[in-house]
Amino acid sequence: MGVVSIFTDGAAKGNPDGPGGYGVVLQYTDNKGVLHERELSQGYVQTTNNRMELMAAIAGLEALNRPCMIDLYSDSKYLTDAFNQHWIDNWVKNDWKRGKSGPVKNIDLWKRLLDAMQTHKVNFIWVKGHNGHPENERCDKMAVKAAMSGNLIVDEGFQL
Repeated sequence: MGVVSIFTDGAAKGNPDGPGGYGVVLQYTDNKGVLHERELSQGYVQTTNNRMELMAAIAGLEALNRPCMIDLYSDSKYLTDAFNQHWIDNWVKNDWKRGKSGPVKNIDLWKRLLDAMQTHKVNFIWVKGHNGHPENERCDKMAVKAAMSGNLIVDEGFQL
């Protein structure tokens, strides 16, 4: 099983009702010690920051073509805590409800993320955003650039 590092970030301008984007850097070192990198980004017409954080993780995982051991780095506690604090397990067990606070938001993306994770072993690692982490800063720049680009697509699951 290959070992891959996935660095992610999402951004939304006018959150929760403006353009957004995500940036992803995938890194893999082959058996000869050569580092391979791939960048992914996409902008959306109207979305939220949390949706873009999830889309970044999804895009990174969906780009892989074989089962991998993954360290997925994100500055989103929303994303990392869902797995590290096992919130996601309770959400699934409770049919995507959070008790008195109502249904889980962004169910479409959480389900897609779980599907994308199925063949992999994923370790979620939180990094402090805007704190000089090179790959996080790089992903942030890509996410903002994607959100401001002229190549925006519709976030089909977005709802105000």
